[in-house]
Amino acid sequence: MLRRGEACGQKWTDTHLDAGLITVAKQLVVDGWEVYEDDPKTDAGARTIALDADTVEVLRRHRARQGEEREKWGIAWVETGRVFTRENGELLHPANVTRRFIELYEEIGLPPVRLHDLRHGAATLAHAAGADLKDIQEMLGHSSITITADTYTSLLPEADLAIAEAAARLVPRARAPRDVPDGADRLGEISGAAAPSAHAARTQTAPDGTSEAE
Repeated sequence: MLRRGEACGQKWTDTHLDAGLITVAKQLVVDGWEVYEDDPKTDAGARTIALDADTVEVLRRHRARQGEEREKWGIAWVETGRVFTRENGELLHPANVTRRFIELYEEIGLPPVRLHDLRHGAATLAHAAGADLKDIQEMLGHSSITITADTYTSLLPEADLAIAEAAARLVPRARAPRDVPDGADRLGEISGAAAPSAHAARTQTAPDGTSEAE
């Protein structure tokens, strides 16, 4: 749900793994080729996002690896306090992140996709999981729900259709009518013989030869 600059600017002090939350407080902005730190794009961009358990575990392992890199580099380590850095601790240039993303999807043979499209994918998955438009607006940090609606009008109906199809598959289909024997009507009457009265007592022979009602 983070923008590229927000991910590059995320600090460990704003990443609360025990609570499963991250606070988006800063972003890295590119001006020409220069990079500087700034506040989020809008007031709504300063937000708190909940993390799932798998993501928390991935970030814990990432922090441990980063600690190993810090020890290996020693005094040459550049302390930025960022979650995502170069191997020596320096800031990640947002443009280089995009370049590396393109290299990765080309290596594995995926069709062209923008890094920003991952936000769209995350929003669509959140909606499929039950998030409404207001929830998605807050997760993405849009200043207005109109922006969210305009952006995802073409995407969310596809998720709605998938949900409807999945729900329909859970509903048992009507059973086909049972075959009726030749000479019998739907009330169970057989030609030439009357069916027992619904009010007549059904009997069976007891072991002593007497009849008793069931």
